Amino acid sequence: MNWRERITTDPLVCHGKACIKGSRIMVSVILDNLAEGAGEEEILKSYPSLTREDIKAAIAYAAELSRERLIPVTA
Repeated sequence: MNWRERITTDPLVCHGKACIKGSRIMVSVILDNLAEGAGEEEILKSYPSLTREDIKAAIAYAAELSRERLIPVTA
């Protein structure tokens, strides 16, 4: 999965936040839904312009970001 084919940033769209290409659906919205327990079907129903590949791209994007820097986690 090459997330770069499906995710873009543009300072004029959603304040430059990562979005699914050709939409105003932010990657963070998809990830928030997944984190809250929403399944792919539920997300696709809520955002009909999305595809399963868009959801996979959002996850791949998040995975890559997590490799880029350490985020301190306190117990």
